[in-house]
Amino acid sequence: MAAVRPADFEVVEDGKNVFASPVSTLESSSSSPEPASLPTKDLSTNSNGPKPAEAMPDDDREDFFAEATEEVSLDSPVRDPVLSPEPTPGITPVTPTSLVSPRMELRSVTAPVIFDRCREQIEEEANGDLFDIEINVSDPEKIGDGMNAYMAYRVTTKTSLSMFHKNEFSVKRRFSDFLGLHGKLAMKYMHIGYIVPPTPEKSIVGMTKVKVGKEDSSSAEFVEKRRAALERYLQRTVKHPTLLQDPDLRLFLESSEWFEEKQEQFENLDQQLRKLHASVEALVCHKKELSANTAAFAKSAAMLGNSEDHTALSRALSQLAEVEEKIDQLHQEQVFADFYVFSELLGDYIRLIAAVKGVFDHRMKSWQKWQDAQVTLQKKREAEAKLQLANRPDKLQQAKDDIKEWETKVQQGEKDFEQISKTIREEVKRFERERLKDFKTVIIKYLESLVQTQQQLIKYWEAFLPEAKSIA
Repeated sequence: MAAVRPADFEVVEDGKNVFASPVSTLESSSSSPEPASLPTKDLSTNSNGPKPAEAMPDDDREDFFAEATEEVSLDSPVRDPVLSPEPTPGITPVTPTSLVSPRMELRSVTAPVIFDRCREQIEEEANGDLFDIEINVSDPEKIGDGMNAYMAYRVTTKTSLSMFHKNEFSVKRRFSDFLGLHGKLAMKYMHIGYIVPPTPEKSIVGMTKVKVGKEDSSSAEFVEKRRAALERYLQRTVKHPTLLQDPDLRLFLESSEWFEEKQEQFENLDQQLRKLHASVEALVCHKKELSANTAAFAKSAAMLGNSEDHTALSRALSQLAEVEEKIDQLHQEQVFADFYVFSELLGDYIRLIAAVKGVFDHRMKSWQKWQDAQVTLQKKREAEAKLQLANRPDKLQQAKDDIKEWETKVQQGEKDFEQISKTIREEVKRFERERLKDFKTVIIKYLESLVQTQQQLIKYWEAFLPEAKSIA
C-alpha cells in the first residue's frame, strides 16, 4: 500500500488542506464496470469498512481517503431512513435497471485505478470539462389574480449527461420552488462544509405590484431581474459537482411533463375553486340579507294597509304584504340551495384537491427514497472496495451481503416509484370523471332551483297585478 501512495496522493508541503474542494461524484451507468464514486460518510463507525487505525499498517496510519470521506458525508443527521429494512410485502423485486451499476469484480481493480479516477474526476470537473449542461429560465407567466397570484418560470435544461433521461427538457417552477430547493440542499450539505449558492432575495414590494396587476416599467423590470437572478442561481448550482447529482436538484429540473402539467392544473383549479367558493358564500350572505329586508318590507306594508282608510288601497297593500312574505320564503329556500347544493360541493372539492396534491407529494418522496437507496448502494460498494484493498477478508463477506441487500432495496424502490406513478395516473383519470359528473349534476340541480324560484315569483306577481289595477 505504501508503494502506491506517492502516485495516488499529492503531499502538500505548505500545510494546505488537500480536501478543500468538494469531492465529486462519478456518474453511475450500466456501461461502467467500476462502481460510481460518491461522497460517503466515515465508514469506520457506520459500516463494516475498515477503521482508520486498522485499515493501514502501523507505520502508515494517516489515511487521507478516510479523512476525505468524513469531510464530504452526504448523510444528514436529521434525515429519516430511506426504506424499511425489509421489502414491501406482496411485491417481488425486479431486475435492476440501467440506473443500477452492475457489481464489479473487486479483485481485478487496484488502488491506483480507484483513487486516480476520483482525483481526475475532481480536477476535470473543476476545469468545467464534464459540465455539459445549460440552464435557462424564461417565459415568466402570472398565474391567478389578486394576492393569490404568483409568477411561474420555465426552466429549460440542455445536457448530454447520462444521469438525465433526455437531452433537453423543461418544467415550470414558481419562486417558492426555488426557495424549497435551496432549503433542501442547504440542510444536507452546508453543515458538512459545502458552499450552496444562495437564491435571490425576496421582494415583498416588487411582488405585491405584480400581484395587484400594476402594469408599469418597475413591475416589468422586477420580473426580468428576478428571472435573470434565478437563472444565475441554477447555473451556479449545477456547476457544483456534488450538488449536480443530488436527487432533489435532478427532480427539480427533470420532472415528468405529465405530472408537471397536472400539478399546475390542480394548483390553478384549487385557486379558482377557492375564489368561486368565496363568491358563493358572499352570495348566500347577500340573499340572507335580501330575505330579511323582504320580511321587513312585508311587515311594513301590512301595517300601512291596516292604517289606510281607502278600502281598495288598503286591500292592495295587505295583499302586497302577503306576496312579499311568500317571496321571503322563496329567498330562504334559494339560500338553502345556494349553500347546501353549490357551496358545499365547492368546499368538498377544495378538500379533495388537497388530497390529490398530497399523493403527488408522496410520489416525490417515493422517488427520493429510490435515489437515496442508490446513493447508499454505491457507498456500500465503496466500502467493499476499501475492505478489499485493506485485505480485510473477515469483513468482506458482510460487505457483500450489504451490497446484495441494498441492490434489492434499489430494485424495490424503482418498482414502488413506477407503481405509485401508474396508480396516480389512473386515480387522476377517475377523479376527473367523478368531478365532471358531480359538477354537471349539481349545476343542473342549481339551475333548476333558480328557474323554479323565478317561475314562482312570476306567478305571485301575476296574481297580484289585477288587485293593483283595481285601485280606484
